[in-house]
Formats: sequence, structure tokens, C-alpha cells
Amino acid sequence: MMIERAKILVSDGSLFDPGGYEVNLRPLHASEGGGWLAVIPRLPGCTGDGETEMEAIEDVRLAAWEWASAAAADGDPIPAPASRNPLAAE
Repeated sequence: MMIERAKILVSDGSLFDPGGYEVNLRPLHASEGGGWLAVIPRLPGCTGDGETEMEAIEDVRLAAWEWASAAAADGDPIPAPASRNPLAAE
């Protein structure tokens, strides 16, 4: 079942927007393949990676759409962002 992105709602009733969620970044050790790992803590298991910090952020934002689509299809709640005024280095 495909959920239209524009219609995904979070637990507070607002539209889902991956850009509103805090992203945690950490460099990956060479033994882990190098590059960067990005995680959205409010969306458990939602991760992305990339050669650069920006690539990792972009990847995790795309992964967030998949995460939210799967949660919506399963009828699971999607947590709202912790803050509606995120700061980003993007």
C-alpha cells in the first residue's frame, strides 16, 4: 500500500516534514566504511549515510520519508519533531 507523501500526518496532526527533525551525525571509522552516519532519534531506526555530512543528511531525510510511509501504512504513530524551529547546518 503506497501512502501519498503529502498526506502523511504526525502524532500532533501536522504534515510530516523530514526537515523538521533533529539529525545526529557522526563520522564512520574506516573499519565501518568511512564517511558519515546520520540518525533521526525521534524516528527509531531511521538512518542514512554518505561520504560527506551533507550527503548523510540528505540520505537520512530520504530514509525518513520511507520510514514515515511504512509507519503510516502499518497504522503506527509517527512522532512529531521535538521542536518546530530546528536549527540546521544545511
